[in-house]
Amino acid sequence: MSPSATGPTVLVVADSLAFHGPERGEPVSEPRLWPNVAAAALGGRTELVAGLGWTARHGWYALSHDPRIWALMPGLDAVVLGLGGMDTLPAPLPTAVRELIPVIRPVWLRRAVRAAYWGSLPWVARVAARTLPGGGLVALPPRLSVHYLETIRRAVRVIRPEIPLVLMLPGAHFAPAYGQVEAGRQRATDAYRAWAAGAGVLTVDVRPLVLEHLRTGQGNPDGIHYGWAAHEAVGTALAEVLAEALGPALERPR
Repeated sequence: MSPSATGPTVLVVADSLAFHGPERGEPVSEPRLWPNVAAAALGGRTELVAGLGWTARHGWYALSHDPRIWALMPGLDAVVLGLGGMDTLPAPLPTAVRELIPVIRPVWLRRAVRAAYWGSLPWVARVAARTLPGGGLVALPPRLSVHYLETIRRAVRVIRPEIPLVLMLPGAHFAPAYGQVEAGRQRATDAYRAWAAGAGVLTVDVRPLVLEHLRTGQGNPDGIHYGWAAHEAVGTALAEVLAEALGPALERPR
């Protein structure tokens, strides 16, 4: 949560790009994170619900299973979905199978499976990008990502019919762990744009804001997460979209 304020309250449901900085994951109260940059520009606060590697499906599960979110809904002014980017990453194994790796027993087998998966992923991703239609398997196909994004939108609008929703479009990555492959990004971005346009969801085009930042090594060494300059740029862009959407609500007394 950003520092206490009298302005709008914005729920951000996101992946780790919302809370990971140039060196490590940060507490959600860190003011330099892009959700808090946006909140500060609006004189408000954020409620951040996020997880490492979250896809749109994780976001729907959080919204439908976390009673903290249910309690927040009546007092929210906007909902931001920082989801869909991790969906586009190369993934030779389905997400459900990958997420079983941490619970494999015994320990030696878990370590061996994890090492084999992450050790082979860069090579597999590069080969798939060159040889398979669409660049190979991704963490979540665009049609499923859109399905979960739409499910989130419908659920929010049932409770708060007029509340603005904003989708952060996929940015960029230069991650050695994924072979620096972005083969699934454009297809997903096109699907998200089409869905948002038809569903009345606003968007923030993140890629132009972070591409050069990550390309030149100004972000986290993992090639995925942002440095503080990119957090500032993304938060500022989000604040501009929210300010236009909220309009007079920004001046409402609290």
